[in-house]
Amino acid sequence: MTVTPPPSPGWAATAVERASAALGRRRHGRLLHPAGRSFAGETMIWGTPGPPIGVGLLDEPGRYRATVRISKGTPTPGSWPDVLGLALRLHRDGERPFDLLVSSSGAAPLLRNLPLPRRRFTGTYTTIMCYRVGRRRIWLAALADPDSVGLGRSLSTVAAATRADTPRLVLAVASAVGSWRPVGQVSFGAQLSAEEDAALAFDPVRNLPPELRVAGPLAWLREQTYRGSRRARGATAQSGGSTATTV
Repeated sequence: MTVTPPPSPGWAATAVERASAALGRRRHGRLLHPAGRSFAGETMIWGTPGPPIGVGLLDEPGRYRATVRISKGTPTPGSWPDVLGLALRLHRDGERPFDLLVSSSGAAPLLRNLPLPRRRFTGTYTTIMCYRVGRRRIWLAALADPDSVGLGRSLSTVAAATRADTPRLVLAVASAVGSWRPVGQVSFGAQLSAEEDAALAFDPVRNLPPELRVAGPLAWLREQTYRGSRRARGATAQSGGSTATTV
C-alpha cells in the first residue's frame, strides 16, 4: 500500500498566494483596494504622553518623509459608501520603512476591530487587527483632525483638498479597551502620478519596527494575500514611494 505523505506546512500559504496572484492578474492591478490616489507627505511623531508604548518609533519625537495612499475597497462608484483605506509609509534613512494600513472603522473598543463602510474620507481608520508589543496588544489608528480641511466623499475631492490646502490626520494608539492616545500627525502633500501610484506596494506584515509584530487570526491570511497581489503586479514589498519634497 502506498502512503501519501501529508502536505508540507507551506502548502496553504502557497495556495493562497497563488490564488491571490491569479485574481490580481485578472484584475490587471491591485487585488485589494484597487482604486486610490497616492500623495507625498510628512509624518510628525510627537511621542507618547504618559507611559511609553515600547516602540521607539512612536515613543520618540521624530519627523519622517512619508507616502500616503487613500483608497476604496470594492471599489464602489463615486461617493457611494465603501470600506475606505489609508496606507501610510514612513521612510526611514538606512532602515526598513514602516508601512501602516488602516481601514474605515469605529473609534469605540467594540468597533475598532470591524471594517465599516463610510462615505466620507475624513473619519476614523484603524488597523482592525492588533499588534503585539511584548505581551501587550495595541491598535493603531488615523483619526480626524478637527482643525484640518476635510477630504470629501470621493477620490477626486481628496485630490482637490490637497491642491487647495494641506489636509491632516492624527495618528493614535490604544489598548483593546482603552481610549485613543494621540502620538503624531500625517500631512498630505502633492499628488503622485498614476504611474507612481501603480508602482507603490505596501507590506503591513514585514515592514514594521523591530518591537512591533502583527497578531490575530487574520494576520497570516493578510500576509499571503498581499504577497500574491504584489506578485501579480511584479512589485516588491518596498516598491515605490515618494521622492517629492515633504510638505
